[in-house]
Amino acid sequence: MTGDIVHIEMARVEGAQLARLVDDLRDLVGADRDLTDPAIDRLVPDPYPEDVDASRSFRETTRDDLLDRRALDADTVRAALDALRADLDAITQSEAFEEHVIEIPESDVDAWMRTLTALRLVIAARLGIESDEDHDPDDARFGVYDWLGYRLELIIEAADELL
Repeated sequence: MTGDIVHIEMARVEGAQLARLVDDLRDLVGADRDLTDPAIDRLVPDPYPEDVDASRSFRETTRDDLLDRRALDADTVRAALDALRADLDAITQSEAFEEHVIEIPESDVDAWMRTLTALRLVIAARLGIESDEDHDPDDARFGVYDWLGYRLELIIEAADELL
């Protein structure tokens, strides 16, 4: 690694919301994970849809490692967001919307991208998004899903500039 840093701006209220989402993801993939949760299926893809036995074997072999990796990635993102975490009821509206710069070391960029992608997969599972046709941009329930996509795009663009 070259030691480069990706800078992203985020309002305190955005950081607090993202921190809550990351905490939820961490709970989902943590030690007490519910393997029957449809969101877990989204996070552990089916590599051989035509071969049920091979898929089951692969998933059983790799699932725990993959989910443990997702938990570590979530911990990395969560640690970076600690500076923005605040009791939003205890600060002014101006403070809540004040922009802050989050510095993401190049070594953590992949963890950020994987975590935001995982969050989108979980939300897609919860909203029943299977294809582009299932996404209704006029439905307010899709707002966080879209916002995470926007944030992911910003990180990808910033990371591309490091290359």
